[in-house]
Parts: sequence; structure tokens; C-alpha cells
Amino acid sequence: MKLHTMNLAETRTERNRVGRGPGSGNGKTSGRGQKGQKSRSGGGVRLGFEGGQTPLARRLPKRGFTNFNRKEYAIVNVETLNRFEDGATVNAAALIEAGVINKELSGLKVLGNGELTKKLTVEAVKFSKSAKEAIEKAGGKVEVL
Repeated sequence: MKLHTMNLAETRTERNRVGRGPGSGNGKTSGRGQKGQKSRSGGGVRLGFEGGQTPLARRLPKRGFTNFNRKEYAIVNVETLNRFEDGATVNAAALIEAGVINKELSGLKVLGNGELTKKLTVEAVKFSKSAKEAIEKAGGKVEVL
């Protein structure tokens, strides 16, 4: 395959050049109509403006609370730990390298969904009770950081 034999992935349309005479279909007022706020340069209304009517964001009731000090954990189930070899040490760095999690966030939390068939040493900030039992039942070790 050569560059001159390749086809374009999609058709390209030329951009519409406004204000270039009556023959273009968008001359003189450039498709903006006659007078008014939207015809002026810099004209128009801000996002969410409803012409003076109380905007939807202000009409709806505000509820709840978001704690900005909250901790979010990278969550992994016990069944996903089966991809590691027997006797391996599994921690956040190993899971990131394996592509199981993207970020460590506030730490790693292991949940007990599924079954573990391999003997592993798991290092995490938090473990659920069922995860701890599953790891120890498989002959592994739990290390709380």
C-alpha cells in the first residue's frame, strides 16, 4: 500500500466561509439574520440562561452532602487475584502493572467475591472479612498496610 493509493476514512467538507457575498448564500448578515442580541459580535446568552426565568439549576431542590475528605479505594475482588503465580506477593503496584487497576487512589481494598485457588501474599490497606477468610483458606497471607 502506498500513500497515493489510500482512501480517506471519511469525506471531508469544506468549512463554510460566511460573509463572502450574496452568491454564497451566507453573505451580508452571515447567516445571523437581522438585528438582535444573537446577531451582534460577542452576543448571545451564557450557558443555562433562560431569558430571565429562574434557571432549572436554581429551581430544583438541593439535597445531600459531598464529603471532600472522603477516601476512595481501588477495589479488587479475590477471584481476580488468580491471575498471579503461586507464592507471589500481590500489592497495588503489581495490580497496576498487570492492568487490573488504573490508580492506587487512597489505597487498595480487597473484596471477597469469587474463589481463590492460589497461595498468595496480599498487601492492601483494607480487606473485607470474606476476602481475608478466602485468602487464608487458600493458604495465603494477609498483610494490612
